[in-house]
Amino acid sequence: MVGGGQLARMTHEAGIPLGIQFKLLSDTPTDSAAQVVGEVVIGDYRDLDTLRDFARGCDVITFDHEHVPLEHLRALEADGIAVRPGPDALRYAQDKGAMRERLTALGAPCPRHRIVRDVADVVAFAEEGEGFPVILKTVRGGYDGKGVWFVRSEAEAADPFKAGVPVLAEEKVDFVRELAADVVRSPHGQAVAYPVVESRQVDGVCDTVIAPAPSLSEQLAGTAQELALRIADELGVVGHLAVELFETRDGRILVNELAMRPHNSGHWTMDGAVTSQFANHVRAVLDLPLGDPRPRAKWTVMANVLGGDYPDMYSAYLHCMARDPQLKIHMYGKDVKPGRKVGHVNTYGDDLDDVLERASHAAGYLRGTITE
Repeated sequence: MVGGGQLARMTHEAGIPLGIQFKLLSDTPTDSAAQVVGEVVIGDYRDLDTLRDFARGCDVITFDHEHVPLEHLRALEADGIAVRPGPDALRYAQDKGAMRERLTALGAPCPRHRIVRDVADVVAFAEEGEGFPVILKTVRGGYDGKGVWFVRSEAEAADPFKAGVPVLAEEKVDFVRELAADVVRSPHGQAVAYPVVESRQVDGVCDTVIAPAPSLSEQLAGTAQELALRIADELGVVGHLAVELFETRDGRILVNELAMRPHNSGHWTMDGAVTSQFANHVRAVLDLPLGDPRPRAKWTVMANVLGGDYPDMYSAYLHCMARDPQLKIHMYGKDVKPGRKVGHVNTYGDDLDDVLERASHAAGYLRGTITE
């Protein structure tokens, strides 16, 4: 696996029961996954020679992130290395402009959008619709709210162009909530779909995920799952695909983003599904039969634990575990920094209000924003 973050850490954990030998290319020896994986190579994923040396002897390469240069992945494939997902699919996770063009060609519902060259082009784009505000995104490199601007006027439209990279303009969608449809597809075409979830964001970062999305009609949930499965098939995705969606006020869904790796919206599956997203990602990239994605409980809630001014989270275990013996805590071994994702908690049960309260309390207590 290329990338040493928490996604690699949890993917490695899912492979342990299968006896899979896991090799990691990590930026530093202190990265989340590098702390727990047995065979770790420290190196730069942007260097082709490093990638080639790392891939030697591997059966398959997969990813903790989507940033490896596509030309390097094509070189690995030319060397006979299985790369999953492959560069032809990953292109659409790396390049938001290419993603929008391809999804539009497939007839997938998307916000109104266009690549813009300068501020004047942004103004023209806004005037073609309902005016400002509009959303501007760097075509490459953005995540967790980074590389995304909510632009209310012409005066605010200059900042995204300072980086010197292409910029995508999108209409500001009048949405009710954000959803995510998570699917997994194997090389021989088997695919499974998890329940559609509601994803609640705070300051551009996922805060809480509810599985399944409350009050979502069976028809719209089915439409979202079918759309995600079709996108995975049409783009040739192998492994986990998260399709982030807007649910609009007029009862439609629009595609917001794609992620071709295990995803924050699927962390609930570690404790709330028969087979987790991580276990199914491992199965998919190894072309093994996929596991059952159905939920184990009526409701599962995932709450991210973000760093704050309270660095000693482990002393909070005593309170959290005693208060809620069913609570599942997953920490990533990261240094605590304000706003940084350092772990998550999962709760489950039959009463949604209770499950939500338990997850919120535990995440808040671990962070130090709740003290009793």
